[in-house]
Amino acid sequence: MSDLYQAHRALLDGAVEASRQRGFWAAFSENPKTYAEGAAAEGKAAFAALLNAPFDLPGVAAADRVGAEVSPFGPALGITYPAPDVAALVAAGEKAGAAWAEAGVETRVGIALEILARLNKASFLIAEAVEHTTGQAGPMAFQAGGPHAQDRGLEAVAYAWQEMARVPGAVRWEKPAGRSTIRLDKDFHVVPRGVGLVIGCATFPTWNSYPALFADLVTGNAVIVKPHPAAILPLALTVRVAREVLAEEGFDPDVVQLAPDTAERPITKDLAAHPSVGIVDFTGSSVFGGWLRENLRDKLLFTEEAGVNTIVISSTKAFAAMCQNVAFSLSLYSGQMCTAPQTIFVPAGGIATDEGHKSFEEVARGIAGAVDALLAEPARAAAVLGAIQSSATLARIEAARGLGRIVRDSTALQVEGARTATPLILAVDAAETGAYLEERFGPISFVVAVADAAEGVARATAAAREKGAITAALYSVDEAEIASAVPAYARAGVALSVNLTGGIYVNQSAAFSDYHVSGANPAGNACLTDAAFVAGRFRVVCVRRPAAA
Repeated sequence: MSDLYQAHRALLDGAVEASRQRGFWAAFSENPKTYAEGAAAEGKAAFAALLNAPFDLPGVAAADRVGAEVSPFGPALGITYPAPDVAALVAAGEKAGAAWAEAGVETRVGIALEILARLNKASFLIAEAVEHTTGQAGPMAFQAGGPHAQDRGLEAVAYAWQEMARVPGAVRWEKPAGRSTIRLDKDFHVVPRGVGLVIGCATFPTWNSYPALFADLVTGNAVIVKPHPAAILPLALTVRVAREVLAEEGFDPDVVQLAPDTAERPITKDLAAHPSVGIVDFTGSSVFGGWLRENLRDKLLFTEEAGVNTIVISSTKAFAAMCQNVAFSLSLYSGQMCTAPQTIFVPAGGIATDEGHKSFEEVARGIAGAVDALLAEPARAAAVLGAIQSSATLARIEAARGLGRIVRDSTALQVEGARTATPLILAVDAAETGAYLEERFGPISFVVAVADAAEGVARATAAAREKGAITAALYSVDEAEIASAVPAYARAGVALSVNLTGGIYVNQSAAFSDYHVSGANPAGNACLTDAAFVAGRFRVVCVRRPAAA
């Protein structure tokens, strides 16, 4: 067994320090040009070699196979995976997890870091898998599916390491007792909670799954990874890398297992409800999140669910730049991000800007016009929008057209075979809450007329408390107004961005700095990443005995 902990110690130390300082730090480069020459071409070739064939997962045999992934850009992938048996998966995880739990903390951390390093080397292959299962455009698939996801996994390792490092391995306990002293030797054992289940989503399969996967691993839990049926390949590649490293280091590779299924024959509920599964991590709809909360009361459950992200526009010193920033946020990956804004509150009487007073209609048209300008060039439009992951989103857009006055209609890009849609922008009055206070996943947004900015903030924060929200934005030139709004958003548990007009957007979340989801409103009960996300995944058990003379 190699000393992977020492080999990657500098990486761990950097991540721990970054998580404390909360400044910019990235362990894995998001710039494709910094990777080895020819790596991108090798990734494409490796992806092509996987198509229309059984996926090889060493050490896993199955009589049946599953897999029906279809690229949102057109073709079916034709990849099949070993069909799992729920009881056998959990039993294998329990068996493999026994030795994994007994391994030292440093051993587990070192192996997790080696897995992340190898995933980074496979970033171009993973990017191809992410692009052709989620519909993310190539650049986003590389960054979000590769290095950004790896940074999020590393962040979880750093937090878990810090929490476990608080536990001493052994101490000599001495208590004065009159003329004598009572002495005990105490050993403290980090004990895992049980098999962890990580339920992946269809839009960000690696970014949303890596924190839970690596938090479970380093705290001593075996892990079953259950991908979304439409996005199996990115997590299958991840599991294969993890199993390779585990086997090389002398551990049963079943410490990490893949559990693919189909939409017609789902296995997620059976896995989640299994008595030996102790931890469940889920990203997805509030409907299934509600089922998990109702039925898994004896398990540790972490969720990221639906929400209604809002923007309040009160005033601005940079109207054009503001419109451009909002337009990009509405367009990026066709609004298929849990952080994408949906509901934009604007005073009915208009706002003050650097270009003079703008009416409500001018603000709405300004945002719509900025979307048009952003997407005017076909190649740029394709790179920003990507493709629509699910046909259900197209149906949702069609249904939404009747919810308000159309300021900007949604249209398809002329990309052969791809499922695409540009942003739909609707104007509504504040009373029409049934339209704009329900999450409508995809490129659908509402410009809502309110009496004034104060009403907008009140409605935005109430929506976060009642419906859930991950992000919010406020545009105002009044510092007193901003100062009044900040605690309201904080109490609502939603991250607030103020006056963004440059190259940072409300739907971006930076590892080691931003806390993604607060856990303080219905959008989710967990945060990526804080101490609470990792600390409950293990328990500490003490063994004590009279000290040797």
